[in-house]
Amino acid sequence: MFNWAIREGLDLPANPVLGTNRPPAPASRDGVLSDAELRAIWLACHDDDYGRIVRLLILTAQRRDEVGGMRWPEVAEATWTIPGGRVKNHREHILPLAPAVLALIQAQPRRIDREFLFGDGPRRKGDDKKRGFSGWSKSKAALDARILEAQGEALPAWTVHDIRRSAATAMADRLGVLPHIVEAVLNHVSGHRAGVAGIYNRARYAEEMRDALERWSAGANTWRPLLAMQVASCRPLTNLRRRWGWKDLPTALPEVSV
Repeated sequence: MFNWAIREGLDLPANPVLGTNRPPAPASRDGVLSDAELRAIWLACHDDDYGRIVRLLILTAQRRDEVGGMRWPEVAEATWTIPGGRVKNHREHILPLAPAVLALIQAQPRRIDREFLFGDGPRRKGDDKKRGFSGWSKSKAALDARILEAQGEALPAWTVHDIRRSAATAMADRLGVLPHIVEAVLNHVSGHRAGVAGIYNRARYAEEMRDALERWSAGANTWRPLLAMQVASCRPLTNLRRRWGWKDLPTALPEVSV
């Protein structure tokens, strides 16, 4: 700040903090949620904006603000196109949507004269900025309180971003999804998509991404109870079975212990 002020011509004889050390950078988080923890989070979600956002975060592995700011025009057929202006790396992200994700989206009521899926509009009077969901902190605190009440103990400290890391880790470790496909799902510009390799490799891996996300949302045994509970809250199982061909869905919801 002092260097900037001097360059701008402010009357400062010298930089008074010259030679001081930078503060240590915060350590990057590496928390990965277990299946039991993800199940607890899923079951504690209410059938409201925040509950659907968290469940979409689990099923899609996208960023919080990308899901919270989702717009109806971005969703077409079975694809979600996130424009570059809403993405951290400023690159348009085309994400295939698994049937479980589409069911959640279709269950979300549309607001009159509002293209955002989530949120009610301006956060305060006189604020006319168009925005999606807000109120993250209060909603997260309420979710943690419900988990505590249901389990009798709180989850170890976790953040919403841990969900993204957990989904990516499970796809790679448990489902055998190749690293470059996981990167494509996350829309990361690293590894095979960085530098010169990224310039020449413009493949989007749509089918591979779709397969990975469908297996993540419906393939692992630990997620079958979650999937059944999720679709039951959106529309009857028979309708989904007829529409999407989910022949392996149970006719009755299984008993789930948290």
